[in-house]
Amino acid sequence: MNGETVLLEAVDAYRAQLGDRLLAAYALGSLAHGGFSDLVSDVDLALILTDPPRPGDLDAIQRVAELQRRKGSPLHERLSVFWGTPDTLAGERDGGRFPPLDRLDLLETGRLLAGSDEARARVRRPSTEELVITGAEFALDHLAAVRPPSGADAGLGSIRAGGNDAFEQVRCPELLAAQGVRQVTKLVLFPVRFLYTAATGHVGTNGDAVAHYLERHGTASPRLVEAALAWRTDPPSDEATVAELLRAELVALYVEYVEDHERRLQEMGRDDLAAAFGEWRRALLA
Repeated sequence: MNGETVLLEAVDAYRAQLGDRLLAAYALGSLAHGGFSDLVSDVDLALILTDPPRPGDLDAIQRVAELQRRKGSPLHERLSVFWGTPDTLAGERDGGRFPPLDRLDLLETGRLLAGSDEARARVRRPSTEELVITGAEFALDHLAAVRPPSGADAGLGSIRAGGNDAFEQVRCPELLAAQGVRQVTKLVLFPVRFLYTAATGHVGTNGDAVAHYLERHGTASPRLVEAALAWRTDPPSDEATVAELLRAELVALYVEYVEDHERRLQEMGRDDLAAAFGEWRRALLA
């Protein structure tokens, strides 16, 4: 079993469910732009349906996704489905599930699996400001000890822990190390990816984000970030060594990210989000 097989099985299931309404299906994420790891990666699938969206679309898509996840393999369980119609992807109609970062991923690297690539033509490219704001909302909702003004789905894949649990794992290296390599690498690389997107306006691979981070002068956590990228394909055998590196550099990495985005959000006029990031920063340093 591999990620490509999971994708193709899901596409077949959606063809059977949606029929002619399925205009196109795409691989997103690391299965599209590289760096996929059987150990830790999500399996990201994008669907474009005909307009107009129908009231039953969400239930139908969730039902098929759940059936696929129940097939029993870890990769099936990590299937994540994004969907929309030409009108919703163009920003002309509400509906679907296609956060800005994944819309950008579709435009930049989405790999056609079925249907016509013409379906991608009307996708609206999100601005860097939109990417930063929705990413900040996601981070506050899933990673911080504070709550955002409104929840958001930034499309960065699933994370097992809720917001407070993730915050405690960042602050307690032994607790995080015990969660396993998938949780460790996600919590380390999320802020690295957020920093990369804010600086470049692109999605990029984990490798791109890590390289960008390591090339910068005076970053807070180079050893941890480099190690986390390696752990995606070569997991560590010594939990105590992982905890030691997390203790040395993880909080510093999060403070670096939070300070960067607190400034960016202030410059964008989002004082509400900037204030929440300030509260998060103080909690990290307490």
